[in-house]
Amino acid sequence: MDASEVVLVVGLGNPGPQYAGNRHNIGFLVADELAARVGGKFKGHRSGAEVVEGRLSGRRVVLAKPRSFMNLSGGPTVAASRFYKVAPADVIVVHDELDLPFATLRLKLGGGDNGHNGLRSITKSLGTKDYLRVRFGIDRPPGRQDPADYVLKDFGAVERKELPFAIDRAADAVEALIGKGLEAAQNTYH
Repeated sequence: MDASEVVLVVGLGNPGPQYAGNRHNIGFLVADELAARVGGKFKGHRSGAEVVEGRLSGRRVVLAKPRSFMNLSGGPTVAASRFYKVAPADVIVVHDELDLPFATLRLKLGGGDNGHNGLRSITKSLGTKDYLRVRFGIDRPPGRQDPADYVLKDFGAVERKELPFAIDRAADAVEALIGKGLEAAQNTYH
């Protein structure tokens, strides 16, 4: 990341109070923590996202929560990246990850969407897979539960006790990614 450029951090989730505590909304929860750290409140933006502007780790950042449903996240993401003149390499997407144990973090550049409709939409809209991701583990569904149903369920009681600490750690990982770069952040959070 070029230290003079704006960084766009996109937290993925679904809009509306009925989805607020869902596993699929972990990106929104991390974005809310980051907004609290910059002392800002999300406001509607013409990109189709709620945004907050501020500074994290000495860099200018725009935090965004698309107002669209998850599978349409690409439109607001690309609109915000164009409005703020952010290259895909300076876009960080925070999202839930079924293939990681609860609260496990993995940071990476590029890669596939692994069946995640939000990532699929963003990749298609940006025209590249080469953007940064903060993957927040939500674990696999128990038994034969459909993953699509599982991600739209609220975190369980045990998970909710750990969730504030896990969200805080994920926000720290985003700040490390912004301030220290991918490799250093991976060494700290993997």
